[in-house]
Amino acid sequence: MYYDALKTFITLVEVKNFTKTAEILSMSQPNVSLHIKNLEREFQTTLIERSPKSLKITPTGDLLYDRAKQIITIYEQTKQEILEHHQLIKGELKIGASFTIGEYILPSLLIQLQTDFPELEIHVVIGNTEEIVELVRVLEVDIGLIEGQTNDKNISVNAFMKDELFIAASPHHPLAQKKKVTISDLQNQVWVTREDGSGTREYFNHVMSVNGLKLKSLLTISSNQGIKEILINGYGLSLLSESVIKRDLQHGNLTIIQLKELAFSRTLSYVFSPIMKDKKNVNIFINYLTGTNT
Repeated sequence: MYYDALKTFITLVEVKNFTKTAEILSMSQPNVSLHIKNLEREFQTTLIERSPKSLKITPTGDLLYDRAKQIITIYEQTKQEILEHHQLIKGELKIGASFTIGEYILPSLLIQLQTDFPELEIHVVIGNTEEIVELVRVLEVDIGLIEGQTNDKNISVNAFMKDELFIAASPHHPLAQKKKVTISDLQNQVWVTREDGSGTREYFNHVMSVNGLKLKSLLTISSNQGIKEILINGYGLSLLSESVIKRDLQHGNLTIIQLKELAFSRTLSYVFSPIMKDKKNVNIFINYLTGTNT
């Protein structure tokens, strides 16, 4: 198997420089060139178009890059599974999580998991729902946790908890002073929300559309903390997960705008590629996530 050559090719595509590739992989530049030539001979195609000033990946090079990443992932997963035959929970677990989950729900679970399995190396990547689904699809992470929806038929989607959301604002917001707030009071208000691609934004758009709500203005921030800081300073409303605002409610920084006739909830899900379903570290994590670890 051309394992080393494929790793060299992946690195070269990503850094687009033979010298940097050699430095990263601690090998000579002639060896980098040899690995690429061996691959081109094996696949009978040109993978890299070289010029004195640039390096361009050919269409077949792009194809091999995607496949090579999958091959390396499967190879390393196989090594991991062989280790697991010794009943040792060790090696790596790569988790992708959308912002709300990664910043407010996941940390306590990670502490428990790391305490129980100190030899397990856990790596967490945080992004919005679209970004996490893509990382799962290309096998950059072993498992993803998302708050939005996905129609990708190549990954498995499984619910693990319900998440309640509330309309949050500064205690000094005019609506916070009202004893009874109705849906009509939400017309033509200033809102602060997450960016397109996030699960929270997707749910916000759904709520606005279903209830026929018009916005006075909309401020978009790709950070839950950033949204809260805007609200705390007395500007606008936001629809946020209870986990995001819980501490600020306790400290009196934010308040909930209560709507008697309307409640907001969504399903949080874990997603993974089918080739990850038998990976022991993934299954251990799912057990902890769903509360089925014994």
